[in-house]
Amino acid sequence: MDIFKTPRDAAVAAQRNPVLWPGTDERFTGYGVMGLPFRSGHYLAMRHIPASSIGPEYRTVWHYAPDGTWTFITDRRPEHTYARYFAPGDSALTLYADIASKWDGPHSLRVTVPDMLDWRIELGSTPATVMMTALSHRLPPIAWRSNAFQRVVNAVAPALLRAGHVGMSGTAPNGQRFAWGPRRIWTIASSHAVLHGVDLGPPHPLPRQLHLVDFWLPQRGHLHMYAAFHRRLECSCVRVH
Repeated sequence: MDIFKTPRDAAVAAQRNPVLWPGTDERFTGYGVMGLPFRSGHYLAMRHIPASSIGPEYRTVWHYAPDGTWTFITDRRPEHTYARYFAPGDSALTLYADIASKWDGPHSLRVTVPDMLDWRIELGSTPATVMMTALSHRLPPIAWRSNAFQRVVNAVAPALLRAGHVGMSGTAPNGQRFAWGPRRIWTIASSHAVLHGVDLGPPHPLPRQLHLVDFWLPQRGHLHMYAAFHRRLECSCVRVH
């Protein structure tokens, strides 16, 4: 298996044959930009999840505004998406809208929400992303479920990826425990986003790194092919607007 496919080829393969981690937890697999900060103070993240244990395929875009407001946009009911875990209670707005993620080239991804967002992303590789892809692809799912292993990754990854604090396991805003592990990683070489007609400016670290309880939003953009799980709760609810 060629683990160094282009991002587009890897995404197409993940959509055609999505593989969930084994287990009985709430599980997901797909790809996404874990997060990208902009000089304007805005922050964007996206996920395309072709398979999960709690519902159908979906896409979601997260937006943080300089005034501290979070907006979670989903193309499925939020109870079937990451909004159920990470939308921080009453302080977040959850919207239902069409979301498209289109590959314009082997390393070019475009994410659009009609009348709201046009986000273009160019991907590349660094020695760190190549090394982490080679190592991650060989690890069994049980490794990413290990608290001891996760602590090692959380300690080492910031120096390798230069993206600030990393939280690949911990507690989500809704109280559930989560863990996720990458299979392939690319860096964001360049990006341009227009939100509600406003150019967000060039990518740039925020003055203070954002986090949603134990999930830290990276200060440098990467796209990951990954799998994740969340421990079940009796109720995981978000409000829809």
